[in-house]
Order: sequence, then structure tokens, then C-alpha cells
Amino acid sequence: MKLKTILVSQPQPLDIEKSPYGELAKTYNLTVDFHKFIHIEGVSSREFRKDRVSLADYSAIIMTGRNSVDHYFRLAQELRFEVPESMKYFCLAESTAYYLQKYVQYRKRKIFFGKQGLDDLIDVMRKHKDEKFLLPCSDIHRDSMADVLDQNNISYTKAVMYKTVASNLKSIKIDEYDMIVFFSPAGIKSLQKNFPKYKQGDTFFAGFGESTCEAVRQAGFQLHIEAPTKTSPSMTMAIEEFIETEIKKSRKR
Repeated sequence: MKLKTILVSQPQPLDIEKSPYGELAKTYNLTVDFHKFIHIEGVSSREFRKDRVSLADYSAIIMTGRNSVDHYFRLAQELRFEVPESMKYFCLAESTAYYLQKYVQYRKRKIFFGKQGLDDLIDVMRKHKDEKFLLPCSDIHRDSMADVLDQNNISYTKAVMYKTVASNLKSIKIDEYDMIVFFSPAGIKSLQKNFPKYKQGDTFFAGFGESTCEAVRQAGFQLHIEAPTKTSPSMTMAIEEFIETEIKKSRKR
């Protein structure tokens, strides 16, 4: 099996040698490079106005992560909207709730978070059904969250406040990599936008998450590694499992 170089479509870890990728590279004598295939850009206040969403109409905000927090308050400032102290925040994770302290004073009576994700948070939101919820999101977002909100009769409005944009990958010699690792459907689109004539050939493709793996297949590429699985909950574990399987196959030949 020819596998010497891997391109990971994410930022490089702060300490690569101590990261799972560093251990993987050391164990199998691999070169692992990192490059962000996508990045986030904020929607301008002019663009936002076109959607005719008024921030003043909402009494509660659903925060899915740091991007939603940053871009909500950025747009509020640009639109000269003073966020009222009575505003309630419903966060998918505790880390997001604490990140809110960058903009508002942390008070339990107005900041809520799910200990186990959305399903846990929904129980809290049901107790505040009279609130009008605003859901800051990207132009590329999962419908699964909207489905859960709809099923629980939560009144909300989606507001696109930031965009997922393809990064410039022209400096990458894409054909020199034996494996490319993807973490989002947008990463596949970025590859195709930067290299419209790209041919997969013998390059191994790895995808993390159902939507990413499906995007690889829909783009006409062959998917060799899919994660997470029961035996490989992380991407590095899935890659290692793939390598070990290929080594065993080569020994039997």
C-alpha cells in the first residue's frame, strides 16, 4: 500500500507531536500536513437587511457555537441594536454559554445550556415556549436541528449571519498526497472549486460524519475511510484501522 503523505483539511494542532496525528505519523512513518479548506466570513449588515429579520423582534437567541455568538453581537453593533439585558440565551454546549461572557454578564436566569446537546436543551426551551427564538446560523447548516425545533413546536426564525467560504488552496500541490481527509461537505466543494480538473486516481479519501461521507460519494469520488464507527470513534483511529487492514492484506499476498 502506498501511503506516505496525508493532507488533513483542518488547522494544524498547536502541538502536532503530542496530537493523535503526530502519534500516527510517528508510528507509520507518515508525513501529515494540515490546511484549512474552508473559513468563516461574516454576512454584512447590508446583506442581512435583505432577509428582513429585525433583531428587536426576538426575546431569545439559540447559540450553536462561538461563530453564532460572535456574529450575532457583531451584527447587533453594526445595526446599532442595543441587546436588552432581558435577552435569554440558549446554548448547545456549556463552553458556548461561558464564551458569552465576552459580551454579556453571566446570569443563570438568562443563560441556559444543554449538558448533552440539543435534546437536553429542548427540555429547557419547552419551559420558555412563549419566547420568540432567533437562530443565528451559517448559509450551510444542518436541517436536523430545525427538525427537532419544529417537532417540539418551538417558534423560531433562522438568520444567516455568517458564511462558509472556500479557502484559497492554490499553494497546495494536491496531487502529491496519498490521502486527503475531509470533515465537512463544504471541504469537498472547496477541493472542486480550487482544483476543477482534479482526478482522484489512487488517492485515498477519508470522511468524518455522515453528511461529509455522502458529499464525497455525490461528488463522484471513492470513499475509503468513514468515521466515526463503533470501532473507530475518531478519524485518526479510523485511519490507523485502515492502515492495519491494508498491511494484513499485503502480508497474505
